[in-house]
Amino acid sequence: MKIIDLFKQNRPVISFEIFPPKPDVPLDTLFESIEGFKKLSPDYISVTYGAGGSQRGRTVEIASRIKNHYGIESMCHLTCVGHTAEEIDELLLQMKQENIHNVLALRGDPPLDQPDFDFSKGTFRYANELIEYINSKHDFCIAAAAYLEGHVDSKRLDEDRRYLKNKVDAGVDLLITQLFFDTRLYFDFLDRCAQLNINCPVVPGIMPIFSSRIKNMTARSGCSIPAKLVLMMDKYENNSEDLKKAGEEYAGLMIRELLDGGAPGIHLYTMNKLQSTIEIMKIAGLR
Repeated sequence: MKIIDLFKQNRPVISFEIFPPKPDVPLDTLFESIEGFKKLSPDYISVTYGAGGSQRGRTVEIASRIKNHYGIESMCHLTCVGHTAEEIDELLLQMKQENIHNVLALRGDPPLDQPDFDFSKGTFRYANELIEYINSKHDFCIAAAAYLEGHVDSKRLDEDRRYLKNKVDAGVDLLITQLFFDTRLYFDFLDRCAQLNINCPVVPGIMPIFSSRIKNMTARSGCSIPAKLVLMMDKYENNSEDLKKAGEEYAGLMIRELLDGGAPGIHLYTMNKLQSTIEIMKIAGLR
């Protein structure tokens, strides 16, 4: 099933993101968590991809298990960094053979051991080139990333909007936002999308705050942190359990506000944390 068809239903589409464990860690623990995620009735689960494609084999393996064993629709992340067209074709063929019909097409990060990686030397330099290629040769539902405050590599916001428009025009079915912590950013972004004639579903991606390490993540992504959230993190900086609970509540209330405001769904970055995901879903009124 193509995920875009889920948005034809008259209800929000709820999805989770998980990531493959490190190569030396068995998959059994993750599969146990997926059993728990299934009880929350997600419409689909997406599986991430390591930097430079370092976990690509496990991405397809896990997505296949989600779809064919647990009966949940799945989406594979697919990055173009460091891949030839032939390698992309091979990966997409593997997905088709596993009955997977959905990809999140991304440029991706450079390999961890190549900090000076030159993006211009690859077959695909940008996500829109990957999206255009997939559409020209394959039949997949394609999602792409949206950055509410602009991609960290973009020099200007208007430049980032132009890149976004290029991705959508290349054949994107839906957009999933990267992390943000102020719902006003999402609704303002929808207004800008309308001005650009971007009419596909824009799904807010929610990153719960599980620890103070979120500050490093926001610094790398160019995401701002509202003052009330800074106060919350400062209040609980010496109590990790209370910070986690406060982060769960913040995420749950944020989800509720977004859905009440008309968001077509929610994509929750679970960080593979089942119990926190359960709590967030309860707070959001989705369980």
